[in-house]
Amino acid sequence: MKSKAYEFDEIANGPFFPIYSIIAQQIKEKTGITSGRCLDIGSGGGHLGLSIAQITDMNIILMDKLEDALKIASKRSFNWGLADRTSTLLGDAINIPLKSDTIDLCISRGSVWFWDDQQKGFEEIYRVLRYGGIAYIGGGFGNKLMKENVDKKMKEIDSDWPKSREKFVAGNNVQHFTTILNRIGISDFEVCDDEKGIWVIFKKINN
Repeated sequence: MKSKAYEFDEIANGPFFPIYSIIAQQIKEKTGITSGRCLDIGSGGGHLGLSIAQITDMNIILMDKLEDALKIASKRSFNWGLADRTSTLLGDAINIPLKSDTIDLCISRGSVWFWDDQQKGFEEIYRVLRYGGIAYIGGGFGNKLMKENVDKKMKEIDSDWPKSREKFVAGNNVQHFTTILNRIGISDFEVCDDEKGIWVIFKKINN
């Protein structure tokens, strides 16, 4: 029986595969960050982080709480010719095993719905970011066409799709994330909800 990490990776490397390069480009354009250290939280098999590596000079840390996911990510980084700029890290968003002020860009697609404590997760991300560093956290499919394509392919795999997806996202709206960031005291942020998906974007500033 395959572990969850391998089941997730089959989907990420199948129906979801085309979205990662699009999202990576959107992150690059939005943040303008192309060098330094990037932390991909809940990386799974590493598709988003490695897509960032392909279009920037960044060193990528692929972090996941599943050891099997990191094995997959490590193998993929080698296969994609990016092993020299990537590393894996066993860890959770609510307890990131990194020093404070050490990361230039934090990214995550699709993991925030599963964090045990979203406020703690955002606090941890803010902690590890360098001053001027940016977080780009949320979920989406890149654009409307990509979402339609993924939905069509996923429907063939999961008859309950997209309801099975929507149950995880339910309640994670603009107001929800705005409330969390305000509670933490993060001031330089925006929460976008459009055809790209819902994304929480914030910068660590020296107050």
